[in-house]
Amino acid sequence: MASNYTHLFSPIKVRGVDFKNRIILAPPSPNLASPDGLVTHQFVDWFRMFARGGASILYVGNSSIDITECKDEECQLDLSSDHSVLPLSWYAEMAQEFDCHASLEVNHNGKDTTFEAVGHVPFSSSPIPGDSERMRAAMAGREPYIPIEMDQKKIDETVMKYAMACKRMQRAGMDVALLHGGHGNLISQFTSPHYNKRTDKYGGSLENRARFAIEVVEKTRELCGENFVIDYRISADEIIEDGMHFEETLKLMKILKDHGVDMFNVSAGLHSEGLMKYMRYWLQGSTMKRGFNVHWTQKIKDHFQGDIRLTAVGSITSVDLAEEYLSNGWVDFVAMCRPLMADPDMPKKAAANRREDIRPCLRCNACAMRLGGPKVINCAVNPISGMTSYLRDGEVPVAKVKKKVAVVGAGPAGLTAMHTLIERGHDVTVYEKSDRIAGCLNGAAAPRIKFDLKDYLKWTNVQAQKAIKAGKAKVLLNTEATKELLDIEGYDAVIIAVGAEPLVPRSIPGITRPNVMWASDALTKYRPKVGRKIVIVGAGDIGMEAAHDFTEDGKEVVGLIDMMPKPQFLFSEMPGLLDEKGIQVQYSTSLVEVTDKGIVAKDQDGRTFEIEADTVLLAMGMRINHDLVGQLRHCAPETECYIVGDAKKIGGNISAAVNGAFQAALHI
Repeated sequence: MASNYTHLFSPIKVRGVDFKNRIILAPPSPNLASPDGLVTHQFVDWFRMFARGGASILYVGNSSIDITECKDEECQLDLSSDHSVLPLSWYAEMAQEFDCHASLEVNHNGKDTTFEAVGHVPFSSSPIPGDSERMRAAMAGREPYIPIEMDQKKIDETVMKYAMACKRMQRAGMDVALLHGGHGNLISQFTSPHYNKRTDKYGGSLENRARFAIEVVEKTRELCGENFVIDYRISADEIIEDGMHFEETLKLMKILKDHGVDMFNVSAGLHSEGLMKYMRYWLQGSTMKRGFNVHWTQKIKDHFQGDIRLTAVGSITSVDLAEEYLSNGWVDFVAMCRPLMADPDMPKKAAANRREDIRPCLRCNACAMRLGGPKVINCAVNPISGMTSYLRDGEVPVAKVKKKVAVVGAGPAGLTAMHTLIERGHDVTVYEKSDRIAGCLNGAAAPRIKFDLKDYLKWTNVQAQKAIKAGKAKVLLNTEATKELLDIEGYDAVIIAVGAEPLVPRSIPGITRPNVMWASDALTKYRPKVGRKIVIVGAGDIGMEAAHDFTEDGKEVVGLIDMMPKPQFLFSEMPGLLDEKGIQVQYSTSLVEVTDKGIVAKDQDGRTFEIEADTVLLAMGMRINHDLVGQLRHCAPETECYIVGDAKKIGGNISAAVNGAFQAALHI
């Protein structure tokens, strides 16, 4: 039976090249190239999951035209030499096995290459350092490095490097390339008035600023011929005040289309300007609108009266959204990165009308945060993505010996362990002391703005119920596991996923008063008991989300305090959302006492003050129940007892819980 997603799985030809569907892997950078910039077999293994899963085009992010002068990742592809062709062919031919098109995002990041990365001052359209370089200079106590303004000889050399990079891709077996002309990289450092302050033929008017991009496109066409597809990534609007805005972008797209660009990959925003202020427009957080940039493609299609091929990218989190945008005629392709990392088999599941089995993306950016480590990219909810060389075909190996295994706790770690153990063929029993599965996910998904996590919670429940109904595992609710109970059963192995407990410092006077609640309980079990005026102690994720959600209820958050200094927020949207609600966090402020009228707090100067409130919500962190964990780790041969999730380390997250539990179950 054919798929219900008729537009998503409609083939399309561009320059005679056949694309089997409209699903593109938006360009990730997995940090799996060799240190000298070549494709490795581990690199190929990682991308295989997307080709096997059914995507039509795979793009690799930020592939450098020459890492000796543009490098901003530890293990980044380098396209400057013919030595790259053979390794690239491994990647291209792997994709061809699955009727998939391997490709690369071809890039030079210009001014944003650091001196330390390449040993010289970077190149750009104009001699103006970016905000990230100014910040580095301030931290190092030096003057910023001034980029070298590219002269004609350097421009000609760089144009050839772009074209030769695409030619090497073609020699390796690729028939499409994505030129990165957005987000403030080198090409857009020429096209954007924010960066380009030149007075020669490459500066001033849009036609002049577009000249470098035109030369790159034309030289690429000259070297690669008529049967090679040129895709072009563009920021529909750079958002920054003096940058390129939408009306001018439309004119630029017309110029580039007339000079040979076949498709446009439409994003928005910039990488590093404003100290990442504009990054959210191309890398959205979990509280932001889904399909964030699709309104740009809709407007572009209207402007060109449909006579333009467009790819939408940016929080297209589901096949239903993708089908909607395609059916409306707003796009020709949809590009997804994080959702495909969460479930590389999304296309196959959609084609088989198994929508409920598609693992949702959390947009938590655990993947992006690993790149800054630097570490190999991974996914919070898809642990196989971090083990693709070990599990080359994405299959969990069946255990040589079937074992009787207990999993204590049915939160995200425990359920991951359960499913993995089932796949391995073990006899699994899960103990859960509460009356429902999913543990901390229930509270975490409670705030209105956590719609991605709500989808994941729903998926978690659906998958668990399928396993239970099929008789693949026993899940015992309202059953607290003890050493005595597990000893009676005689388990061969135990996975301890009991999570952690709320931190409630008993030394603080009044902490057990009836007007005090744990914030997650207030969001779920006790919401009707929460008073009109609230004070929240702890401004981590739980505290901030509770503050925002209860404000949506019409409650008044009269105080939000945290004993720690104000942290840096790179990926979190919550501080901005709290600002919109008029909620200010008082950092370096500690709880002294809870009274029947609210709290007494102390600021960083030692001054105490009162905050009057009806309800006090605690979000002060978690603690491990070491006594319980200590007992349970002796309920099977000690080498077969594994501690995972928050029971192992406080401050973890879903990524640590899911990946740790998967790896534990993989070795039983």
